[in-house]
Amino acid sequence: MERTCRGVLLAVALIFTASAASAQDMGMVTGSKKGTYYQFGLNMAELVKKQGVRLRVDDSQGSVQNVFSVYKAPDTQMGIVQSDVLAFVAKIQTDPVLQRIATKTKMIFPFYNEEVHLLANADVKDFDDLSGKIVAIGEEGSGIYLTSRLLFEASGVKPRDMLAVGPVDALALLKKGDIDALFYVAGIPVKLFSEDVTAEDKLSLVPITNKSILEFYPAVQIPANTYGWQKQAVSTVAVKAVLISYDFRGSNCENVGKVAKIVHDNVDWLKANGHPKWKTVDLNAPLKGWEQYDCVTKVVQPAKRRAPEKPRVVNPVLDAIKKMFSE
Repeated sequence: MERTCRGVLLAVALIFTASAASAQDMGMVTGSKKGTYYQFGLNMAELVKKQGVRLRVDDSQGSVQNVFSVYKAPDTQMGIVQSDVLAFVAKIQTDPVLQRIATKTKMIFPFYNEEVHLLANADVKDFDDLSGKIVAIGEEGSGIYLTSRLLFEASGVKPRDMLAVGPVDALALLKKGDIDALFYVAGIPVKLFSEDVTAEDKLSLVPITNKSILEFYPAVQIPANTYGWQKQAVSTVAVKAVLISYDFRGSNCENVGKVAKIVHDNVDWLKANGHPKWKTVDLNAPLKGWEQYDCVTKVVQPAKRRAPEKPRVVNPVLDAIKKMFSE
């Protein structure tokens, strides 16, 4: 009898242990280990660890891969992508599986702006001058790639050739004169441009002011002297980095909501102790084209959800005035 009881107790203990582990162990896919996405993930992991959540942070090759990952990988509940990834899937990507996944990909929080850098030789003065040129648009599947493709899709500008190469290789090609321009989408300042571009290269950041592009992307400026060789402010556009999840129910909903609550309530700690870009984050900023995961909304905005249920404050004088003018 005693042995049976011990067996039952052990089985119950194992069940509770497994349940606790599943609630605590989570995964997040980000970007390059040298990039801001990855650092944001590490900052979040450090924060939630204090609350008993073990968050694994993985690197990746880009936004499209991250959309797949939060759907396919059972232990990867969150990812960071560029805000235009859904537009890319809808307008350019033809994979029906990815299109279906995208319809149920939800925003947890908006993060920070990533400025679109267009670096070019002296023949390119404006985005529209890329017509007939050779342009490097980032590695296929990367955030740079999808934004570059969308910029050309929105504007109707048609370059002669679009090379799918990353920024480091693209910069070498640009310096040699093999291409006319390159795109780099990243929060300023970009280390590559700070360290590997000089005034002697005779390259410049090119404005992006095309009206059709500005209908889809917010206008921003890269301030003067962001880079030592850049003396004037440059008008461009930006995309937002977005923390996402897939619209699963059950434990995914609960666990993502738990992490979101911790981040929301401790964003000041992240701004003080995390990557400098945290200082620009507004977790409540609206983001066109994105719907917040309801598992997040219900835990971080309870006051907003309860507000309509509050009884109306009676003001007889104001009510009388309204009635008088309505008759």
